[in-house]
Amino acid sequence: MKQFEGKTAVVTGGSSGIGLAVAERFAAEGAHVFVTGRRKDELDAAVEAIGSATAVPGDIADPADLDRLYEAVRARGKGLDLLFANAGTAGFATLEQITPEHFDTTFNVNVRGTVFTVQKALPLLNEGASVIINSSVRADDGIEAFGTYAASKAALRSYTRTWANELKGRGIRVNAVSPGAIDTPAVVGMVGEEKAAAVKAEFAAKVPVGRMGTPAEVAAAVAFLASDQSSFVLGANLYVDGGENQL
Repeated sequence: MKQFEGKTAVVTGGSSGIGLAVAERFAAEGAHVFVTGRRKDELDAAVEAIGSATAVPGDIADPADLDRLYEAVRARGKGLDLLFANAGTAGFATLEQITPEHFDTTFNVNVRGTVFTVQKALPLLNEGASVIINSSVRADDGIEAFGTYAASKAALRSYTRTWANELKGRGIRVNAVSPGAIDTPAVVGMVGEEKAAAVKAEFAAKVPVGRMGTPAEVAAAVAFLASDQSSFVLGANLYVDGGENQL
């Protein structure tokens, strides 16, 4: 029997990159996965790749979109067992360059959106459910021009501890995963096609294993935190960074 057989999962930002890889892993292990994202065409393509999945287009920064997502989950009638709060945004801006718009966009999606992604899931979460928050190794360092993003991910690491404490009485485990340099389409989205190769090479040079990670490698870590194999893991932060922040 597959380890997530018969379980219901939600993956936000599930149309590409880490979110898509996690949704595929959950489905391969037997779960039915609800995926959400802002671009319907990409989401529809993701559902085809995932297999056992339902697409619910939406933006986690919009509470009404989250309500629609969870109404779809509720209609399935089996509650919610696995939640990967993954959707986020990133952009470069030094202290001198930060604008109110840059700050608000980053925190509205990464922090506010994640808070209400988890809060609105609470009535549906079954006993023994697992919630995994996507933080980042950037929460621990001071990479130039990444301060707002890093601060937003540090906030999520803090929330993970608090939520783990608040929900432990229901048998719900909350943990975080902190990816390092992962080769996803987000890199091109941040720096453009022309600069992407150089930026990826710069990222890889800083990783002790000598390369960027893959979305599938992050998905393996998320699957571990979502499964009974991590039954004694609570409020933790699992680094998937090739040793970047460890060595």
